[in-house]
Amino acid sequence: MSKLISIDGFRWGNAALTRAHDYLLPALLEEMTLLKKAGKGGRVFELGCGNGSVANVLTQQGWDVSGVDPSSEGIAQANARYPELKLEMGSAYDDLVSRYGQFPVVTSLEVVEHVYAPRHYAATLFSLLEARGTAIVSTPFHGYWKNLALAMSGKMDGHFTALWDHGHIKFWSIATLTKLLQQAGFVDIRFRRVGRIPALAKSMIAIARKP
Repeated sequence: MSKLISIDGFRWGNAALTRAHDYLLPALLEEMTLLKKAGKGGRVFELGCGNGSVANVLTQQGWDVSGVDPSSEGIAQANARYPELKLEMGSAYDDLVSRYGQFPVVTSLEVVEHVYAPRHYAATLFSLLEARGTAIVSTPFHGYWKNLALAMSGKMDGHFTALWDHGHIKFWSIATLTKLLQQAGFVDIRFRRVGRIPALAKSMIAIARKP
């Protein structure tokens, strides 16, 4: 039997922000500002910190950031570019609470679409939060009109990226991501759609609370 490729194989060329951050970061920073005003500022955990570029931005905004990512290349890039940040190898399949404790805020941008076992991921997300803590999760948006537009434009193959090693393996709608978060125990779930007009949004951001 051939050996399965490890989940640490996701490739990162550098530690810079990506084009997706052009539309993700403004919304994320707005939500983080609201949390600060509500007295939840301070510590944040990034589940899937990638190359460290978002953690660096959050640190510049005054947050004390810890994070993990399963990509050995991503963590190497992060540690080289941002050596002062607390970013290490790890994944949602690990016992992260025993290792890091709980946080008032957990962020996870463009991660859940890469996860083979999303319920395990959601349970880890929930466990990392303190009571009444907030999770902020983003993932590419899928809905009727966007999927129809992709099909009619002939761009379905490019969007679903079947040939991308360690790429997107789950494709979420507001309804399915809501159900995943509810099953994990989250409440007060709301969504923001970012990038393009809402019906054709590039990504959606779920903001959910632990009771």
